[in-house]
Amino acid sequence: MAMVGRVVALGLTAATMLGAIAAPEPRPAINGISHLAVYARDLAKADHFYTHVLGAKKGMDPEHPGGVRYYLSSRQFVEILPAGTRRNPSMLAHVAYTTSDAPALRAWLKRRGQAELGPIRRATAGDIWFATVDPEGNEVQFVQPASDVDTPVPGSISGRIIHVGHAVRDRAKQDGFYRQLLGFRPYWFGAFKPDKVDWVSQQTPDSRDWLEYMMIGPGSDVAEDKVDARQLGVLNHLSLGVANMQAAVTTLYREDRLSPRHDGPQMGLDGKWQANLYDPDGTRVELMEFEPVTKPCCSPFTAESPDR
Repeated sequence: MAMVGRVVALGLTAATMLGAIAAPEPRPAINGISHLAVYARDLAKADHFYTHVLGAKKGMDPEHPGGVRYYLSSRQFVEILPAGTRRNPSMLAHVAYTTSDAPALRAWLKRRGQAELGPIRRATAGDIWFATVDPEGNEVQFVQPASDVDTPVPGSISGRIIHVGHAVRDRAKQDGFYRQLLGFRPYWFGAFKPDKVDWVSQQTPDSRDWLEYMMIGPGSDVAEDKVDARQLGVLNHLSLGVANMQAAVTTLYREDRLSPRHDGPQMGLDGKWQANLYDPDGTRVELMEFEPVTKPCCSPFTAESPDR
């Protein structure tokens, strides 16, 4: 019996050791959206949109000498880069998420074979970041902010970016990066027609902010040959959370802050009130209420919505 007990104990010890060896290495937290970077052909017109219409605070850009940051809060902003002679119809430059530890996350990705990892960069204000690319070639940045405090900018129509979206052609490949590798979590999906999938939302691993795939091509309502610069401006977008859509839109009307091109408010198929503004180069800025007020079409929400 003593020998049997010893064998069992050794077996348990071996199993424990194997379990410890097999335990996955924890990933540094990816805890929300940092910013969206887009190109602009007329920086003065862009400045008016982001400061007057959105009420953002203008700041220097430590990444690009010719760029400008428009802060909606102390940690979230839109980065505007000069388009110059750019011929690509897309104005999207990159999407950036926040992380608790940028150097550790970069090392974690490198050990998992992620290619095209840029160097760690540091701003004098204390932010740390690096860049990589997703399977469709979109630049993705991960930013470790200098401070954990996130304070809305006074006068901004919203101090909270709740999601970003961009065109996606191959959902399976993108899922391999965002969901399987990084751990983004399903949130909602929908479409105008029951046999299509137009929008696929997945929350960042450690927050309620989300990335929205704006589907193009087979299986969606958007045909590849119909995608032009105007359509790309609709697809590649950011969304600002508001507590009350009526109050937000009333403020824009009362203060003469509506962009020349705008639409809504309307009820989205996800059951949330939304309205759209467009910057001078056609990039869509969506206002959206944090919580749904009616049942969504197509699929239920599978995670909690942002609460501010």
